[in-house]
Amino acid sequence: MKLKKIVTGVITLGALITLVACGNGNQKTGQTASSDGIKEVVVGVAPGPYGDMVTEVISPLIEKDGFKLTTKLFNDYVQPNKALAAKQIDANLFQHTAYLEKFSADNKLDLSAIGTVPTLGMGIYSKKITSLADVKAGSTVAIANDASNLARTLQLLAANNLVTIKDDIDETKATVDDIAENPKNLEFKTLDAAQLARALDTVDLALVPGNFAWAAKLDPADALALEKLKEEYKNVFVVRTADKDNKLAKAVKTALTSQAFKDAIAKSDFKDFDKPADWQ
Repeated sequence: MKLKKIVTGVITLGALITLVACGNGNQKTGQTASSDGIKEVVVGVAPGPYGDMVTEVISPLIEKDGFKLTTKLFNDYVQPNKALAAKQIDANLFQHTAYLEKFSADNKLDLSAIGTVPTLGMGIYSKKITSLADVKAGSTVAIANDASNLARTLQLLAANNLVTIKDDIDETKATVDDIAENPKNLEFKTLDAAQLARALDTVDLALVPGNFAWAAKLDPADALALEKLKEEYKNVFVVRTADKDNKLAKAVKTALTSQAFKDAIAKSDFKDFDKPADWQ
């Protein structure tokens, strides 16, 4: 009798372990099949426009290939890559190539970009003037206080002839001291990048990075100037390197280089974003 109980207990425990193992296996992938045979794919995104781009523009283009894209929102720029590497999601779209390469190297992750998408760069916005030609001497300008965004800020100001900057700015250490000439004696107010859009009520100009501009519902068409992004700063659709030639990756790659994608972008809220170089 005791032996029978022991054997029963072992069998029950074995069944339980099997169920748990199966359950954990299912949690390791984001893909699920719907009743109509379409696979739902989970794409990690950060706050900003790219979640909408995934569901409104890219997903409809690959449904014919048997996929529907859904999104999982992450509130930082660390977890989307770690979740992808851990197979908790199937892909992500939130980062540019330069960030992907550095983050992957620093964290020993094997991830690959399979396509570039139109990307919203930094813009010069104002509630007080409608043209940069109207910028007056002594105008107040809100700029980011972190080195990466500040370097881009200075380059955008220089590109629009509002300042001149020193050669070879170190993008990891940029400060307002990198301004060589300030002919209009602009007064700079450094703020956290997330606060720049809010500052438009109290300054003459604010240089707002794309994601924060989008979150604040600033229309890029209303910007007095938009950043012309280097190719390595345009956002990319990313998968695990082991999956870069699978059916999903091939479908996405084809979609992102298609005329249908270009046409859909042209009719969307993303029409003013900086386009990939190969669209020219």
